[in-house]
Amino acid sequence: MKRFYGSIFIEKEKLEEAGVENPIKLEYYKIINEDEFVKGTNSKYGIKIVKTQYLENDTKTEDKTIEYLSSNEEKVDEILRILKDNEVTPVCVQDVICDLSKSAHLL
Repeated sequence: MKRFYGSIFIEKEKLEEAGVENPIKLEYYKIINEDEFVKGTNSKYGIKIVKTQYLENDTKTEDKTIEYLSSNEEKVDEILRILKDNEVTPVCVQDVICDLSKSAHLL
């Protein structure tokens, strides 16, 4: 099951600095792996990030899902907060998660 956590539009100034002309929206979701929950074991939580770029006559989307991130829901919520606050995109989420696991002991 996928539960919406939050979304953000990347600031226009940041997009202009990067040479991007079209708006970009990032959406963050918490994944709850029900198969583990139903079996009576610890529920495993994950995350999903969806990036939508609004082009002139179209939209372009990309996403990244990390299904089994932690069995601690509070830690996953904290990771989602960090990802959203820092506007992390699907392309670099794996590296950010790796860095967080080393520095903040979130996982």
